[in-house]
Amino acid sequence: MINKSFVIDSAIVTLLILSTGGLIFVFNRNLMHAIYFVIIAFVLITSKVSPRKDIFNASIYSILTILTIYVVNFIFAINDQAIEKFLFNFLITTICILVAYHFINNRSVERFLRALYFCLHLIFFHSLFNFLAFFLVNNNLQTLTSAFHECQTFFNIFFYDIEKSSISIFNIDFCRNQGLFWEPGILQAYLNLLFFLEAFYFKKRKVFLVLITFVVITTYSTAGLTVLLIQSIVYIYEEVKKSKIFGFIALISLIPVFVIYSNNIENKIKGDYESSFQKRLFDLTQPFFIALQNPITGVGLDVIQFQEVRKEFYFNSKRLNSLQDQIGIQSKSKTTEKGSSNSVMFLFATLGFPFTILLLYFVFKQSFFEQKKILFFILFFLTIMSQPLLLRPFFFIFIISGMINIYSKFRINTVS
Repeated sequence: MINKSFVIDSAIVTLLILSTGGLIFVFNRNLMHAIYFVIIAFVLITSKVSPRKDIFNASIYSILTILTIYVVNFIFAINDQAIEKFLFNFLITTICILVAYHFINNRSVERFLRALYFCLHLIFFHSLFNFLAFFLVNNNLQTLTSAFHECQTFFNIFFYDIEKSSISIFNIDFCRNQGLFWEPGILQAYLNLLFFLEAFYFKKRKVFLVLITFVVITTYSTAGLTVLLIQSIVYIYEEVKKSKIFGFIALISLIPVFVIYSNNIENKIKGDYESSFQKRLFDLTQPFFIALQNPITGVGLDVIQFQEVRKEFYFNSKRLNSLQDQIGIQSKSKTTEKGSSNSVMFLFATLGFPFTILLLYFVFKQSFFEQKKILFFILFFLTIMSQPLLLRPFFFIFIISGMINIYSKFRINTVS
């Protein structure tokens, strides 16, 4: 049923999604985050729902926890940290606290999932048309550029990064699908989440799962295909119990996905896109060695300062070299000035082991996805291992959800 509250919830969730990799936030970062903060604050101020004491207190404890982590990190970082970066991270934290509070106190987890389900449909249909439109509009694109990113667009409706994302599969040339986001790896995360909701929560249309699979393939993302295959196998395994014929047909239908996945892996490891794989391999290893030298509080969350540390940091590990010799994959990168594409390793390096493990524990305790919780955590973990997403609003809100979940129960037990 479409009503005023559903429109409000959908707008809040849409902004939550777009604030995590959406081009409108990439090109207008500070302004859009400020607008988002004002919108969610206005919704809460005008809400007629009375605050639940346990949820309100848990939200306060959550923001104090994150603030404590940030202050400790700011003080004990090995390099001077920019106060602007500290404040920006805290703004994201505040937005996530307010959004989580809105749905947990004023609505319900089910309302959050339904709004998310609706918004992800919009993302899906746009990305489907974005891929198909490329073959019609690729000669009529204009360049969008800023200090943070550059891409091509067709009247700000469809977006492509032709220089970095042009690809050929089975002699078909196309541009990897990025939808409304700055990188195809971001789009695949949301498409896989829609697959997860469709397969394990709403369970409405099996044909729709096939369409989602097709659009994930158009991103040509290794992480996306990996996550897709894992949850597809789990889904087929469960469906086999109901119908062996359907399970067999579904398994056969995965063969093209396996073929494309195999081709993708080969291209990334030894083919034309080796540089992408080498970057991720380096982002998996180098930040971990940085963390080993700064295990308690890390080197500091400031990305610019982290890049300076990376530029000067060289490592050599006999165990790592031995492992690479055994699996036949060698890291060719020696250093880099870029930020890390691996959220987990980035946090280990910048926050240290105690705080990073604590934040991952909060993710595991999140309360938005209770069904298939282990599977969700595995898929979530694989996604943040391949993209710098964990400190962005949509993914950070799962940390906040876990905090509120834990702190609210603690208060109830204390009172009782």
